[in-house]
Parts: sequence; C-alpha cells; structure tokens
Amino acid sequence: MLFRKYDIVIFKDSEGVCRKMRIRGWMGFLLFGLFISLIAGNIYFWNYFTSHGQLEHRLHDSEKTVEEQKSQLLNLANKLKALEKDLARIRDFDSKLRVMINLDEEIDTDSVGGQARSDFSDSYLPVYRQELLARNMHGFLDTLSTEVQLEEVRQEELLEAFEHNLDLLSATPTIWPTEGWVTSPFGRRISPFTGQSEFHQGIDISGKVGTPIYAPATGVVTFTGVDGGFGKTIVLKHGSGIVTRYCHLHRVSVDADQEVQRGELIGYLGNTGRSTGPHLHYEVRLNGVCVDPMRYILN
Repeated sequence: MLFRKYDIVIFKDSEGVCRKMRIRGWMGFLLFGLFISLIAGNIYFWNYFTSHGQLEHRLHDSEKTVEEQKSQLLNLANKLKALEKDLARIRDFDSKLRVMINLDEEIDTDSVGGQARSDFSDSYLPVYRQELLARNMHGFLDTLSTEVQLEEVRQEELLEAFEHNLDLLSATPTIWPTEGWVTSPFGRRISPFTGQSEFHQGIDISGKVGTPIYAPATGVVTFTGVDGGFGKTIVLKHGSGIVTRYCHLHRVSVDADQEVQRGELIGYLGNTGRSTGPHLHYEVRLNGVCVDPMRYILN
C-alpha cells in the first residue's frame, strides 16, 4: 500500500481540461502527516501566544503591585525615622529637665538595655529588598515600643519630682531672654579683642539695638548700672543658688530690689561697654560658678 502508485486527477470545469498527478502511497501519508503537524503547531503556538500575553499582563500587574508596596514601605520607613527623631528629642528634653532639678545624672539616650542602637536611616532605609525591609522595620518597632515604655516610666518619675520642686522650677531660667542668634557660645573661644584663647562665661545673642529683654525666671533685681567693660548691666537673683546677668544693654527697665516674673520686660539690647556690635551677653551662675545657659533653656 505504501509503495503503490496513486493518480490524482484535477478537473477544470470552465476549461474542460484536467491534470493528473501520480504519487506513491508513502508520499501521501507524508504529506498528510505534514498537514496534521502544521495544524497542531498552529494550535500550539496560538495557545502559547495567548498564555504569554496573559502572563505578561499578570507580570505587569505584579511589578506594579511590588513597586506600590515598596513605595509604601519606604514611606513607612521615613515616618519611623521621623518618629525616632521625635523620641530622641523627648529623651533630650527629659535629660535636660533632670539636670535642671538635680534628679540624676544625664542618661545616655543612644542605647536601650546597654546595647547601642544604630541610626534607623543608616541601617534600614538603604535596604530595598521588600521582605528584609519589612522584617527590619518590625524589629525597629519592637525596640521603639520598649523605649516608649521606658520613657513613660521616666516621665512619671519627672512629674513626681516636679511636684516637690515647684520653687526650683519657677527660679530656673528656662526661656530665651531675647530674640536673636547666638554668635558666641559658652566655653573656650578666641577673644575678639586680644586674639588669645579665653573662657567665655556666657553666651552672646546678637540682635538689633532696642530688642526687648525678658526675665527668664522669677527673681529679684540685685544690681542695675554700668559694670566696667560690660556696659549697662542687670543682675537677677532667682533663688536655689541661681543668678543671671545681662550685659551691654541699651536701656534698663527695672530697679534694684524689684521682684520680676518670668517673661517680664527688664531692659533692651544694646552696644554699651566693650563690645564689637549690638548683642546681649547672658550669663547663668549656679552657686557662684558660671554654667552654660543652654543647659536650662527649654523653648
């Protein structure tokens, strides 16, 4: 059967002619198999093309979802970073209050349980693998939760201490005495007059002549007048060993032995005495020893 010869006759009705082709049986089977293979191949590739389009569409949706999730995670990471900064600011404020009321020594705010914790922005934000980033943020939230609980305990301790130190708080210079910017901080500096190293016993706050100066705490005026190179000066005694001094004033608005309240006007910023420009030289003394005024300022 495979080796027999078969004639295929093709008639053309319109022309009244015919054509005849002779093929062997095996060739017919081969042509038939080829035809079936072409049909099967077309069906296979059509299914492949259809499934490929569906997979490509699903891949696009998945990539879009991953990008959205990554964006959400990074936004959450930024919020956690901001939260960490807020907590650090609260801890610093807490430590400053403790120093002011002599509750205890300044506490290291960079560690919990004795172990240093790296900055969240350095350790977490550069991590772009979604799974690892989420795991790290969960760990950070656990640490943050522990710190918040510890801070709550410390705040309760502070509130109890405040109840027994109201007089000290009212006598503590906790606000800025005037508006301006600090041009010379407390501590070692190069003298603008001699060019030599010297110890600056206060802070210099520069501003316009006539800028109001306010009492940073309740107290009594113990001195008003010209004090050598410091020009027009005011000295306030606040109690608990705290004394504040205001120098280079333009004008004094209080009298000796006058009681003043926190926020009350006491004078105006000036440029009197030995001065390189309009500013307030502001000192805080504790039991006669000069201390950094920034130690007490809270606002």
